[in-house]
Amino acid sequence: MLLFVGLGNPGTKYARNRHNIGFMAVDRIASDHGFGPWKSKFGGQISEGRLGHEKVFLLKPLTYMNLSGQSVGEAMRFFKLAPSDITVFHDELDLVPGKVRVKTGGGHAGHNGLRSIHQHIGAEYRRVRLGVGHPGRKELVSHYVLQDFSKADADWLDDLMRGIADGAPELADGRTDRFLNAVAQRSAPERADKAPRRDNAETPDSPEAPRASEDTRTPLQKLVDRFR
Repeated sequence: MLLFVGLGNPGTKYARNRHNIGFMAVDRIASDHGFGPWKSKFGGQISEGRLGHEKVFLLKPLTYMNLSGQSVGEAMRFFKLAPSDITVFHDELDLVPGKVRVKTGGGHAGHNGLRSIHQHIGAEYRRVRLGVGHPGRKELVSHYVLQDFSKADADWLDDLMRGIADGAPELADGRTDRFLNAVAQRSAPERADKAPRRDNAETPDSPEAPRASEDTRTPLQKLVDRFR
């Protein structure tokens, strides 16, 4: 049994904020993999389903970001899980928008949601770090993460959510590389028009390549031509 946690703030005011990308990730997993309805529990919303070979609970703490650990800790104790059974999806300033990294353990790097989880369950849980970029100056961070994604972000954000949902069963089964590969395939899909092609290869819409004209001379004519 596993617990996947998405971090964010509750309410429509925050729904499209960069800080809420964790909520967006678990919502997409739930919808794409047929999870059950969201129910109120552990100071948050929880949904149950399966990913790969694992039974998985999805949790969205509704305690506001700074108190996320209360909800996570309560759920962990109720299900008798270890920190290693928990995966947290969160926004990451140190990664460019759309980039994803997975790690276990380590510091919270000033992220208030992670700081709270550290306080309640320790640091040895898995994190899926979802890049949202950095505003450039430390004093701008709080305003930046509480702003909505722009319209220009819509395409890469949708691709990212699709990739996370595609790879979620691999993540649940512990195959991190395959999870990241699923994300990469959505974020940078192979294009058929990029495939290498020989210069003289024919394409379906191109005229047939010219052929050398056939020699229709008789053997006698060929012999005569040799002595001209």
